[in-house]
Amino acid sequence: MMRLRHKLFIHAFRLSDLGILVGTLLVLIAAFREHGFGFLRELPISVHSPINAFGAMALLVAWTIIFHYLVRYDANRFTSLGVAIRSVIQACAACTFVLFLIGEMFDISMLSNTVIALFFPVTSLLCIGSRVALRTALARLRRSGLNARYLAIVGTSPRAVDFAKRIAARPELGYRIAGFIAEDGQTSAGAEAEQRGWPVVSRLSQFKSFLEKGVVDEVMVCLPLKERFSDIYQVVQLCRDLGVVVRILPEAEDVKAFAGAQVELFDGEAVVTFFRERLLGQLLVKRIMDVVVSLVLLILLSPLFLIVALLIKLDSRGPVFFVQERMGMNKRKFKLLKFRSMYQDAEQRKAELAALNEQEGPVFKIKKDPRVTRVGRWLRRFSIDELPQLINVLKGEMSLVGPRPPLPSEVEQYDWLYRRRLCMRPGITCLWQVSGRSDIPFSRWMELDRQYIDNWSIWLDLKILLKTIPAVLTAKGAA
Repeated sequence: MMRLRHKLFIHAFRLSDLGILVGTLLVLIAAFREHGFGFLRELPISVHSPINAFGAMALLVAWTIIFHYLVRYDANRFTSLGVAIRSVIQACAACTFVLFLIGEMFDISMLSNTVIALFFPVTSLLCIGSRVALRTALARLRRSGLNARYLAIVGTSPRAVDFAKRIAARPELGYRIAGFIAEDGQTSAGAEAEQRGWPVVSRLSQFKSFLEKGVVDEVMVCLPLKERFSDIYQVVQLCRDLGVVVRILPEAEDVKAFAGAQVELFDGEAVVTFFRERLLGQLLVKRIMDVVVSLVLLILLSPLFLIVALLIKLDSRGPVFFVQERMGMNKRKFKLLKFRSMYQDAEQRKAELAALNEQEGPVFKIKKDPRVTRVGRWLRRFSIDELPQLINVLKGEMSLVGPRPPLPSEVEQYDWLYRRRLCMRPGITCLWQVSGRSDIPFSRWMELDRQYIDNWSIWLDLKILLKTIPAVLTAKGAA
């Protein structure tokens, strides 16, 4: 019954979010129309227009998918408000982007720039407000003793007691410490635990009996994974049998070793997978954004491409494009495209200029490189030479945002940990690009790439894209 109520609550919350999106859009359209709220007499998406009706349906489907994948709909009391707010902002930003695209594709005149500009902040505030209101109401209920969940802690180590203290300091979470499950031979979790009224209520060997008789909603296991794996396995199995939620508080080294583990099925067999791509829903949104943005930019920038091609041809002999083999995701090689910014013999002259290299590590960079043409220096200053890589993005070889693609010869000289930057699709811009580019050392560059991989999200990509614009316009760190 409790799980049924939980599912109904989740579905109601999803419908509430969708209602906020649709309601906000209709109110904004009404507010900024010439006839005010007369939209009730003339709906913005007329049923007599199949194209507009299809656009409206596409919008609803896209919004539903975006919120399903980006927003956390669960009753996990450990989920912080910050995480919930961040996921809502990401979803609202993606929904606004889709709204803009559909408005352009279906030529919906009522979706003015003002409506689209206001849609993101209004929907974000309303969705965040609904979550803050719900959390505030639940916190009051839980502080008054309602909606409580009884938590048993397996282990009596100082770390287990410290966890209990942190839980007790957060009454808004609604947890009650049921007691400690001690390892055989232990009689107490310490004087402080006894003073707080947290006794040892059972032994590991008697855990099954404790679950049968005691009131327990959740179990937190605070045992070292390597040394007590068999005990942890037994606890998890017993909790699973009775449908009791069980969590494990691992040591720091255990978190690194087992991060991202997933149980999957292959031909009827369970397979435990480690280090699989996280946030698959966001990765799908990232790829859709890559395709749409690169396609739109290639169309809009086509006149600039023609002008640049003409300037390159007039300035020096050689092809318009410079094609070079680079290393992509998981060491897949591909042909990277650039506008040619150097003379044709640039690669042959690289060896004689090696002594002038200003960058540490395997990367070769000279600020006043004599191989760069007059037009090439201007192209590089504003990163215009990188624009043909939009074709690489469209082909799926690159992304708009990601670690810069290295040369195969550079990868051969990488330290072991530097190779981790190859686990993501390379990008046109990245943290390095917006943090100074050639002005920062190679080791810091690699550190920024690892930081990007470890903290990746659609929201981080959007922030980097926004920061790229001033970085390019000011030519900060351009070589």
